[in-house]
Amino acid sequence: MMHIISALVENKFGAFNRVVTMFSAKGYNIHSISIGETEDPTVSRMTIVTEGEDKVIEQIVKQLNRLIDTIKIIDMTHQPKVQRELMLITVFYQKGTRSEIIDICEIFRGNVVDINNKTIMLEITGPPEKIDAAINVLEPFGIKEIARSGTVVLRRGEQFRKLPKEKEDDNKKINGDKK
Repeated sequence: MMHIISALVENKFGAFNRVVTMFSAKGYNIHSISIGETEDPTVSRMTIVTEGEDKVIEQIVKQLNRLIDTIKIIDMTHQPKVQRELMLITVFYQKGTRSEIIDICEIFRGNVVDINNKTIMLEITGPPEKIDAAINVLEPFGIKEIARSGTVVLRRGEQFRKLPKEKEDDNKKINGDKK
């Protein structure tokens, strides 16, 4: 099963290398890794996508927590989250297919970012499944090259639903509250 691990690490020389070396030394495969500064320039967030059984991932999280530059590790796999990836894809086109490719780009809410006499480059963002779907639809046109950013993820904020005043009073009566 694929797992998404979010790691907050000190933004110091060698932190990235220590994480990658730990994965390599233990024989764990990294499907994608994305890293960048957070709102605090002294802290970086790594988003690591890896595969393994829950016990293996539990071991990875424990070992990541032991690294010297680690601040916080969270397995985001089963958390409510917002997950995105960026893809740049260059597709071959002919006179009759250019508008069709642009229409497909619009369906995926992408942007045309470059075009010449033979190819068109599209930028598409979204969950990995959306990126995979776009690749599948564009494949028949002939893909020249693809660059994908890897997954980035943040935990979704808690959602609270505020009851209108009348319903709140009715709920108190139903629940036996005297106020």
